[in-house]
Amino acid sequence: MGPHRRSRYAAALAAVLVLTAPPITASTGRHHGGWERLDRGLVAARTAQGVHLSWRLLREETTGWTATGLAGPDFAVYRDGRRIATVTDSTAYLDASPGERYQVAAVVRGREARRSDPVTPWATSHLDLPLRRPADGVTPAGESYTYSANDVSVGDVDGDGRYEYVVKWDPSNSKDVSQVGYTGPVYLDTYRLDGTLLHRVDLGVNIRAGAHYTQFLVHDFDGDGRAEMMVKTAPGTKVVGRDGRERHITMPREDVLAGHTHQDDYRVDAEGYRRHLVEVFRGWDRHPEVVAGHWPATLEQALGLAPRYAYPLSEADAAALVDHFVDVYAPGRSANNRLRNFAGFILSGPEYLTVFDGATGRELQTVRYKPGRTDDGLLWGDYAMNRIEPGNRVDRFLSGVAHLDGKHPSAIFARGYYTRSTVIAYDWDGRRLEQRWYADSGWVPMSNPFNDSPHGRDGTDPRWATLTTQGAHSLGVADVDGDGRQEVVYGAATLDDDGSLRYSSTGILPPGSADPGARKRLGHGDALHVTDIDPNRPGLEIYMVHEGGPVAPYGYGLRDAATGEVLYGGYSGVDTGRGMVGDVRPDVPGLETWASLPGGSGAVGVWSADGRLLENRSPGTNMSIRWAGDLTTQIVGGALDATPTIEDWRRGTLLTADGTRTNNGTKGTPSLVADVFGDWREELLVRTVDSSALRFYTSTEPTNHKMYALTQDRQYRVEVARQQTTYNQPSYPGFYLASDTDWAEVPRR
Repeated sequence: MGPHRRSRYAAALAAVLVLTAPPITASTGRHHGGWERLDRGLVAARTAQGVHLSWRLLREETTGWTATGLAGPDFAVYRDGRRIATVTDSTAYLDASPGERYQVAAVVRGREARRSDPVTPWATSHLDLPLRRPADGVTPAGESYTYSANDVSVGDVDGDGRYEYVVKWDPSNSKDVSQVGYTGPVYLDTYRLDGTLLHRVDLGVNIRAGAHYTQFLVHDFDGDGRAEMMVKTAPGTKVVGRDGRERHITMPREDVLAGHTHQDDYRVDAEGYRRHLVEVFRGWDRHPEVVAGHWPATLEQALGLAPRYAYPLSEADAAALVDHFVDVYAPGRSANNRLRNFAGFILSGPEYLTVFDGATGRELQTVRYKPGRTDDGLLWGDYAMNRIEPGNRVDRFLSGVAHLDGKHPSAIFARGYYTRSTVIAYDWDGRRLEQRWYADSGWVPMSNPFNDSPHGRDGTDPRWATLTTQGAHSLGVADVDGDGRQEVVYGAATLDDDGSLRYSSTGILPPGSADPGARKRLGHGDALHVTDIDPNRPGLEIYMVHEGGPVAPYGYGLRDAATGEVLYGGYSGVDTGRGMVGDVRPDVPGLETWASLPGGSGAVGVWSADGRLLENRSPGTNMSIRWAGDLTTQIVGGALDATPTIEDWRRGTLLTADGTRTNNGTKGTPSLVADVFGDWREELLVRTVDSSALRFYTSTEPTNHKMYALTQDRQYRVEVARQQTTYNQPSYPGFYLASDTDWAEVPRR
């Protein structure tokens, strides 16, 4: 057992001491102590056996540990005003004689605290939050599109102790950042649980729709008990309030003076893209990289042509080179390069970051998005590979929340992760954003922006040079060094709480790889999980899959979160795109890890936390959920038009969510999985098939484990805020939580 773990003797002693620990004072149902001011969160769901009740234990109510959970107050259960039970070892109760109105109250030293607000049982096994779907639309190319509810985030926007729900509406023509075509605008709606729409943010035509574009953070950043929302915006972004009034965001004065308006449309069509390239080519001889001698002096040299033109290029000569580039050079690199069809991207125009009041949608501040795009991706390497993808690497965005000083939440926004990689941290004091730090790898040097391989190279800033190519399609936030301050796990690298580069993980390419014996970055990946995976070693671990194929030392691996050292893993030689962790084998200590290979080519099996192959088959990888009463992990299944399910690796299907769908194509992620009410278990939030409602499922399995609300763990709460980012990943606490949890190790303060 690692040195950070208590001895079993100490744990047992702590459990005994609970019997003499002083009880807490009467609860008011409103708590802070550094956490959100949450109410009791009582929920009642009908089952075949009766009405299942569950409610929150709040972190500051805990008084110690027991053999099966955390010690704290008993709870009196009321049905229709009459006390019917006292619950001691959990925060759940099954009433076999259903009533119409339920309440609970903490019992402290034999005296009841204030009762919770009354609730009535759900009419069915789930609850529907009615949604207001945006109107259908038509793109400039004449293509029709509709809307579906997509990712969801939560925050108490009005300070009443209950979560509100921010729903992202994605158009049916939402695109991956590498895909050509127009998209409809993205909308962000904020709802109360009863379906009241508080406001709608219309991001406008200058924010493209797709998982990589719109990262929206919902969190109480200034500590006033009410959550704000931060999101990337642009000219045309507006808020529609409850009164129906529309208010555009405030553009910087210099942008207004420069002629920018909220009626601007920066989307390019095919001819607009050709004109854009003509202007880029005309300025070739003045480009800083050309002037510095880093890139070829002429476009003929860059494109492999004999000298032909005088510089600076005339418009006619630039147009001739553009036609050659589009019709000859690009298709010669790859048949997928069909730049005559390039349309729908936003390659220019102002970019902003806006803070909105969570309750009213009122704009609180708008600043420039940092860093700006600079160009259409030329410097980012979008033209350098065989597959030419303007607007691709430049528009890869991530977001998160981190307590960088150990106390206050900061907003984290990132741009780029294949080549130039940037991460910025902001603090919000209720009036203005202040930059805490900014990490920037600098541009990745290229000898020829039209024919090079920029991935895996150092950036030009020595402080963060090796951050390049290490980012994932998500990020993690955790206190990896145990100093009370959280770090940003940026894929295969980690930034310390002060923004400095803590490490950038590498490995040795094995036999059979592209360059055996060479040391290479672990590289980019699609799935990332950070928590205490192995309780028998110090600190936290990171499990990640990698897509570098023959140039990646590992297709999947577990590493030490503090040092980046790989503890175990395997070379796959292919893009290993999916991976997951969880307690699916309660007979084995620690969380298990597994990954799947692309194209149905198989799985890497289930591995123990200490690196032993347990079995060759493995569970799904869409999303995990803490659903069972025994603290094991379940998996959400279903993608595209399949009905979502909750699957247990030993017991099979526990829930079939008829009439609903998951999101994000083959990734099959729910709108949200989080502990939003009830006991410590997570709720499943999925959209109905027609997106007329957001459907809530809560676990009604019996449990004898008593645990505070997971959102009162600092890491778990910021992971919930991060869950909506790009490729949705589960939320994890900052401690080991599984069927064999040593409760004396669960932090209480």
